[in-house]
Amino acid sequence: VQLVESGGGLVQAGASLRLSCAASGRTFSRYGMAWFRQAPGKDREFAASISWNGGKLLYADSVKGRFTISRDNAKNTVYLQMSSLKPEDTAVYYCATGQLTGVRSSDNEYDYWGQGTQVTVSS
Repeated sequence: VQLVESGGGLVQAGASLRLSCAASGRTFSRYGMAWFRQAPGKDREFAASISWNGGKLLYADSVKGRFTISRDNAKNTVYLQMSSLKPEDTAVYYCATGQLTGVRSSDNEYDYWGQGTQVTVSS
């Protein structure tokens, strides 16, 4: 399974960004997907998760109401739309998947990870 993130960049506080994660190597539409992030000097943390068909969503409290996870199973791609960005959202963002079909917030549930994309939010 290969996961390739894109869409990161440098933006000002209050701006929006959309991250994409293209998946290959297995039947994308059967499995749940998630986004995690890791800020400098901090542990990796959960951001959002989506079930196999997009019917269930789960968000960390820190991003709820500002970030939206979605997927396009025809394109084997999961997205993270980020709005009202804050400097504390600065991190490397990773997409992940595993054997799960639903939503989970623990990184132990995910077996495959992308290389990450950097998001930097200036104040």
